[in-house]
Amino acid sequence: MFYDETLDNNQLRFGDVVKGFVLATSTLEKPMVMNEQHNYQVDINFPNLCVILSPCCTISEKTKNDGIVAMSPLIPIRVCFFDNPYFKEDLLRINKEMNPKQTLAPDIWAQFPSEEQEKRKAPGISYALLELFVYQEHEYFPEYPLTNARRESFKTKFFMIDFRNNFKVNCKALKKGKETLSDDKLLQLSANARKELRDKIVHFYGRTPEEDKPLLVE
Repeated sequence: MFYDETLDNNQLRFGDVVKGFVLATSTLEKPMVMNEQHNYQVDINFPNLCVILSPCCTISEKTKNDGIVAMSPLIPIRVCFFDNPYFKEDLLRINKEMNPKQTLAPDIWAQFPSEEQEKRKAPGISYALLELFVYQEHEYFPEYPLTNARRESFKTKFFMIDFRNNFKVNCKALKKGKETLSDDKLLQLSANARKELRDKIVHFYGRTPEEDKPLLVE
């Protein structure tokens, strides 16, 4: 089960699907320097649905939170997911660890020389599409069309979040655990799905860069 059947309406949880929040993104050509002409813009977006990325314990009544919550908008999935039979059979597999051969369509994998295949197999079971987490289709989600390279069209209600695409929202209604979100919180992940989201985002941010490994002192 991907979603809980009942909601904790008076408590936001990590991974919740919510509506009604405004997100802002700044775009600039380069970091700004004092006394220099500024060239930037701030885009205001009102996405249909967002996902809570703040840990449950930081937005609970016990922590007396300050109303600041991290969010990521739900976005359409990529049509190329359906080119991989392993993903096409169950798109939620993208959220879990898998063997390297399953990360690519069989015809793509077959194009690699045997040395490259062995190199890719060496790390063992791991995540693919590290920055993405797929949300199961639901009646609350709008249906949208996808068209692949063969010009085949179909519709889906699956969505996803991109860990790189997150925002800070400061909402007075969330301060000191005084949430009033009974109409704005739509879905709550099951404990298992929430663990999968937590595990993958921890892996995404917890990777050690290759250049750091020789410098680490045990």
